Amino acid sequence: MSDRTKLFFARSARVLFRKTTIALAILVGGGYALATHPPIENVGRGEVGIRMNRFTGSATQSGEGAVLVLPGVHELHRYSLQDQTYHPERSSKADGEAPFQSAEGLSIGVDLNIRYALDQAKLVAISKNLPDDIGGELVAPVVQGVIYKVFTRYTVREIFSTKRQELQDVIEAELKPLFNADGLVLRSVMMGNVDLPADYRAGMDKLLAVELETEKMQYTLQLKEKEVKEAELQADAQKVTREKAAEASANEQIIAAKAQEEAMKHVLPFKQKQIEQRKLEAEADKASRMKIAEGTAEARRIEAAGEADSRHKLADAEAYRLELVGKVNSTQMERDGELISKHPLLIQKTLADKLSDKISVIIAPPPASGGFIGSALLGGGQRAGAANAGAGPSDEGAQ
Repeated sequence: MSDRTKLFFARSARVLFRKTTIALAILVGGGYALATHPPIENVGRGEVGIRMNRFTGSATQSGEGAVLVLPGVHELHRYSLQDQTYHPERSSKADGEAPFQSAEGLSIGVDLNIRYALDQAKLVAISKNLPDDIGGELVAPVVQGVIYKVFTRYTVREIFSTKRQELQDVIEAELKPLFNADGLVLRSVMMGNVDLPADYRAGMDKLLAVELETEKMQYTLQLKEKEVKEAELQADAQKVTREKAAEASANEQIIAAKAQEEAMKHVLPFKQKQIEQRKLEAEADKASRMKIAEGTAEARRIEAAGEADSRHKLADAEAYRLELVGKVNSTQMERDGELISKHPLLIQKTLADKLSDKISVIIAPPPASGGFIGSALLGGGQRAGAANAGAGPSDEGAQ
């Protein structure tokens, strides 16, 4: 074998060894890559996966489950299909970092909640432009660009009370097309608490109190007006009812009168009958009152007679009592006279008893003649002695 042939075989062997070594290295590297980075990834529940081909730039959508992702070839992005909420906390307070501005230029805070979700039908087309942080990089700029502009159209009072629902509807109407252009679906716009400046809130509270009082007064006036109208309607209804009843009564009377005489002549007889009826009623009332007066007078006479009879009986009873008392006193005096006749000293005892409250002690000798002890006390004894002394010489001379 020539040297050229040997040289050719040696070169071929080196080339074959080199290719074999490269192939083995590729196989070993691929095996290591498959071991460390498996080509299967999972898409969770409520998520959708978008697999991007780095070489062709195409994108395919995958649902829940396993997805083949070749390392270095494919790139998988997962997106949640559930509703997301964006809440601008920096603008929820009037003294916060980024408060809203009203039409008057006042700073206000509004508690907003924007609920949105990804549009699954447009997800493949917009996946190349979707940022990783959809809420912070896509939703926040769009929402802030709209709501700051919308709030400047309304006054604080409208935002706070009168046009809250209108404000929500306007924000929702302006955000929907912008969200649709970015592949998002706007679910709802919820407007919560409105934080006002302290000074304005104090003035607003006073104003609301006045408005409430005014509304209350208006409501009261409306209620009174309704009551007046209702009373008017009731009065009109009663008036119509009375008029209908009167018409019916008049028609009946006219029909009854026309059966006897002409239409123009039935009024006088009817009036005359009314006058006669009233006279009869007056006479009946008069007779009734006379009967009542007669009954009352008779009752009074009976009562007077009864009272006189009662007084007569009381007088008879009193006379009878006095007669009995007189008889008892006469009998007692008779007994006392008999007792005094038997015991004369009882008179002295009785006199002493009568004078006991004025005279403490009475000492007097009884008269020798047995007469009344009071004669000696009153000077009767002296007169008697003098009489007896004057009569003594005459008697002696006569003797």
